[in-house]
Amino acid sequence: MASNPPVAVYDACVLYPFHLRNVLIQCAFDGLVEARWTDDIHDEWIRNLAANTPALPIERLITTRDRMKAVLPDADVADYRPLVAGLELPDPNDRHVLAAAVAGKASVIVTWNLKDFPVKHLLPYGVTSQSPDDFLADLHAAFPDALISSVKRARHNLRKSTPSVEAFVNALQQGGLKTFSDVLRRNIIDLK
Repeated sequence: MASNPPVAVYDACVLYPFHLRNVLIQCAFDGLVEARWTDDIHDEWIRNLAANTPALPIERLITTRDRMKAVLPDADVADYRPLVAGLELPDPNDRHVLAAAVAGKASVIVTWNLKDFPVKHLLPYGVTSQSPDDFLADLHAAFPDALISSVKRARHNLRKSTPSVEAFVNALQQGGLKTFSDVLRRNIIDLK
């Protein structure tokens, strides 16, 4: 467990991709970050993944969500809905994410959709937004050995078909984690 880990809301778009979700959940489980999410965030990534992958049974996604909630019971933010109407963002459909950050006392929203969370709208609440690539690279800078160990565990969690270290890092890079995959390549021996 890291001392003084950041408190971060995981937006639906970072929970959607399998390998990224696996790494982010493992980092939270290992205490490198205090994750936050809501049922609305879960509903969004599940709905989008089910729509884009019809062969994937929705029950499997619900089971995944339930496991995530079981291993990180403190991640659920429940009292955010009353805040939504008073918040302003370019896309009103994203206000629930900022509301979760405020209610969950998060300092960062981890999202690929940075344009949807402009600094001027987040600053009054002491919240920033970061891409998962920058977020994970910053976690490595803060907790280098612990983060590499966490990523190693995330890869080993894939029991049905544990990918090689190289394949795992390549999958993360293809998912948009360019800076972070470079960090992992520099530490490849420690990921085995």
